[in-house]
Amino acid sequence: MSIPSFDEIIEPNDQTEARKASLAALKDLVGNVYPNKFVRSKVSGVEDTITNLKAFAPVVEIVDEIKAVVATLAERERPPAELKDALNERLRAFGNVRISGRLTTPTRGNFVHLTDGINKLQIYCNKKGPLALVLNDGNDTLDEENGWGAWQLLDHGDFVGAEGYLFITNTGELSVHVEKLQFLAKALLPMPDKMHGIADPELQRRFRYADLIASSLQVKAEPPASAGGPDSKAEPPASAGGPLSTPKDRDDNKNASTTISKPPANAGGTALTTREVFERRARLISGLRRFLDDAGFIEAETPMLTPKATGAAAKPFETHHNALDIPLYARVAPELYLKRLVVGGFEKVYELNRNFRNEGLSQRHNPEFTMLEFYVAYMDVNGMMDLAETMIKDAVAKANNGSLVVKYGENEIDFGGFARISMKDAVRRYLPDLPRDFKGGSFPTSELIESDFNDIVLMTALAEFARQSVSTKNLVGMMNEAEELVSVPKEKIPEYEEAGYSVYQTEIELGFVWDLKINKFKHLESLSENEQSVLLGTAIAEVFENYVERLLINPTFVTDYPKSISPLSKASPENPNIAERFELFINGMEVANGFSELNDPKEQYERFVDQMSERERGDEEAMVLDEDYIRALSYGMPPAAGIGIGIDRLVMLLTNKHSIRDVILFPHMRPVAARVDEESKVTETHELHSSANVPDTATVSERQSFEFIDVPENEQDK
Repeated sequence: MSIPSFDEIIEPNDQTEARKASLAALKDLVGNVYPNKFVRSKVSGVEDTITNLKAFAPVVEIVDEIKAVVATLAERERPPAELKDALNERLRAFGNVRISGRLTTPTRGNFVHLTDGINKLQIYCNKKGPLALVLNDGNDTLDEENGWGAWQLLDHGDFVGAEGYLFITNTGELSVHVEKLQFLAKALLPMPDKMHGIADPELQRRFRYADLIASSLQVKAEPPASAGGPDSKAEPPASAGGPLSTPKDRDDNKNASTTISKPPANAGGTALTTREVFERRARLISGLRRFLDDAGFIEAETPMLTPKATGAAAKPFETHHNALDIPLYARVAPELYLKRLVVGGFEKVYELNRNFRNEGLSQRHNPEFTMLEFYVAYMDVNGMMDLAETMIKDAVAKANNGSLVVKYGENEIDFGGFARISMKDAVRRYLPDLPRDFKGGSFPTSELIESDFNDIVLMTALAEFARQSVSTKNLVGMMNEAEELVSVPKEKIPEYEEAGYSVYQTEIELGFVWDLKINKFKHLESLSENEQSVLLGTAIAEVFENYVERLLINPTFVTDYPKSISPLSKASPENPNIAERFELFINGMEVANGFSELNDPKEQYERFVDQMSERERGDEEAMVLDEDYIRALSYGMPPAAGIGIGIDRLVMLLTNKHSIRDVILFPHMRPVAARVDEESKVTETHELHSSANVPDTATVSERQSFEFIDVPENEQDK
């Protein structure tokens, strides 16, 4: 096995070499350049992180007093000396503080800011002293001579500890006059540009640690050096040659010597920083957990590796247990284990869990995702909708600063009320005007509605049309003089133009005749009632997914799912073909899935057998028979309702993020294809977002018959 050298991982360049040199010089001064700890003071009553210190009420009061005065002054006018001196005396009365953090700029003057990842605090070092250097010798020996020398060796991004007293500048900024300086850790790589952060979404996700650093460093504006702020000059940003650069970045910055002072895109706006996104995620999860704990639920931990891939219709990840010599599967859902606990007497049980599904990637799908799943004995599907609505409202308010209104893209989502509508009524309400065919024929929509969507032939024909519409909406027709028309994804146009193709048409339309399409499925009428029920349920769900889902903006419970696509749900007592199941849709996304749990072991066995038949027909995501679960149900399970809530999608809605990978700290990414170019810079290969693995040479008709579905839209199914 080839092991890369350190220099192959951290590619040498002018900046990294300069940082290594300053690290060597610091080592000569302090000894251990990576000490084991730094003890912060507790002036604020708790550990003095920068955030805690700046939020300490007596400090806030003093800063507010000086800022109120500064706000009334003319430009370059200073606050009254007696007021400033009096306020500084009050700050000095707190005694010395010991703070630590990352340098947000190089130390090219007396002032610089430290950040704790959330807030920044200015520190001041005087060349004339007193400024002692703390040696990292285990005894905190003081070097009274080399404090300023160490200060000059510090780089943007280094970690330092500082001890000194608080004071306020003429601009009213809280600062620390440093008397003792301690070096804590070196940043060998240059920091991201503090004005712009990391703009490339792929680099943000691939290097999340750097994205978080950029989030903590990014500023709207800083006071000029003359006002007591850090020096206005800054070292070249990472995009000028650091490891997070792209080829275009390097070309654009090849001759750059200073940073661009344009403010970030979200300056003055409401866009969340990366850190704020994940803090809001944490608050949401904490709120959900606290709600359930307070309601008497027990939190359980069920196996991550299971002998059977059950609990949801999904393709699993498979591994092998060497000691037991058996195959194991990363769980696709914890449902069947949690319901075993209901059998065992846990009347209220939940799990916040990681699930794994070996399926495609999309803006809404990641192979590893977080779900909240819980069950309540003696409750039905209606009670579960009531409980879920109350819980989600409570958690959203706590995560969203008390508000139930969320801005998502161009939509404003109101969590104040959840609508309820059956799947058939939703299709009936939103079924679009269907196009006329080449012969002027129209789809018999009225006949379908009159049949209450139970006409297997018409419903299946409509489902196929919906599927084909999805497959063609992102295609472009290309023509080469020597070859027939082909249809390709829009992003492939440049590639085909280089090969001699020309754009033939920019919108691919379906070519069909309604009568022929309907006649194509006439044979379905001869199938058994059970077979028709299965196909009809699938067709209704497909029409709903393609025509209705995207239109449900405010929280909406869609109820009365076909039983044939709900293998773990109890049937409705009014209609045996309908499952007591709901899904919650918000902004066109499925966020939750719940139902009245099937507790008849014989019927559950038969549902599993039906699913196994689907597997034999080629459906890799159909469920497998779980004999032990049937045995558990045979001990008796009380009436119960359950739900699975997609945490990642809910976080997307609360943070205005449109890719699931932006709310997962470390999402799965393609490996980097190329490492090093002639300048020893990383070259990234951006992920392709094609809608399916369809041959580029496929004709329009071939593509129209191909299902452009990367992953099923039932990722949130329990």
